[in-house]
Amino acid sequence: MDDFRTQFPPAEFMAWFTAFTPLTAETVPLAQARGRVVAEPLTSREALPRCPRSLMDGYAVRAADTLACSGAEAVLTVAGEVATGTSGQAHTLRPGQAIRIWTGGELPQAADAVVRAEHTRALDRDIVAVLRPVAPHENVVQAGEDYTPGAIILQAGHRLRPQDLGMLAGLGIASAQVYRQPRVAIVSTGNELVAPDQTPPPGAIRNINSTTLTALVEEAGGLALPRGICPDNFDLLLTRCTEALREADLLLLTGGSSLGRHDCTRQVFAAVAGSEILVPGVSVRLGKPAILARQGNKALFGLPGHAASALVGFLRFVRPLIRLYSGLEATLGLPTIRAIIGRPIPSTPGREEYVRVRLTPQPGGAPPLAVPVSGKSGLLGPLVQAHGLLPIGPDAEELPEGAEVTVLLFP
Repeated sequence: MDDFRTQFPPAEFMAWFTAFTPLTAETVPLAQARGRVVAEPLTSREALPRCPRSLMDGYAVRAADTLACSGAEAVLTVAGEVATGTSGQAHTLRPGQAIRIWTGGELPQAADAVVRAEHTRALDRDIVAVLRPVAPHENVVQAGEDYTPGAIILQAGHRLRPQDLGMLAGLGIASAQVYRQPRVAIVSTGNELVAPDQTPPPGAIRNINSTTLTALVEEAGGLALPRGICPDNFDLLLTRCTEALREADLLLLTGGSSLGRHDCTRQVFAAVAGSEILVPGVSVRLGKPAILARQGNKALFGLPGHAASALVGFLRFVRPLIRLYSGLEATLGLPTIRAIIGRPIPSTPGREEYVRVRLTPQPGGAPPLAVPVSGKSGLLGPLVQAHGLLPIGPDAEELPEGAEVTVLLFP
């Protein structure tokens, strides 16, 4: 792969991801586990619920005692109450009795159903009329109905959501073994760059990509390690990359990846100790001058300096690798929506293209219209105005108006 002008199809670019493996596992408390990926199956150590519980405020009964309601009210004696937080097993229900119970309360012994409070009428302090019959187990959740001891709760590879964490807490599981979050170092190159809080002198611009990429890394589940700006100097850039890779699992270098006079990303990546260039370029628009190298299980990415190209390059290639490191599939992992093309979209055959589009709702539940947002790769307005990206395959010359397509929504 000595020819820097070689451009690989995106599928071949991503095929090199088989050279990388998920990161090691670590145990973290549930408070830190949202969005993390389970590294080994989680198994229940107990039943959930641990005992039969009421789903309603009302009366615990024997279902058979309510059958008289099919033609008349069933009159039952109120034999007590299961107060919130107390054991229902302290009560034993006898035929013809009912025990007041609250939502979540443990059923008394011999009770097999709960009558809703609104389906009863108090005749006296100790007598209640049941207005509707109930079937056995009605308005009751049984012991172990969610999980039984030894049951697998979550398989390896599952990304933990808030409801998953709540379920684990309910089972008394206070921590989980998950894949380590990838640490992603971000270096922006270019003599023309200054920090966002500075006023650019003539010929200079503010560093945009570090801010955008930091947010994208964190949204994808990684830990961003911004390393600031580095001039277009081979020795300085090599030192900065070498230092970053001591801590990072993945290095992002923006700018310096095309054929300009000062561009040296490929040469720097090749000079990093123990590294090898895997892919020198990719045939995609936006984001063509992308480079992939590796140092063991560490990845080195060279992304374009233009804001839109850097964003597309990240979503198309870096995000899948962050997901792989995190224990997920190496896919884009972006939400999608079906849409109708609002006007013809020309395309250049021979390379995959990603068009920024804005979605406009249509009446009657029809898919939204997708309209291209025009603008060069260095402009920021089209990125802000767009809702997502429309992928166009390398064989397409034009997408006609009215065609139904899939749009990748921005995260």
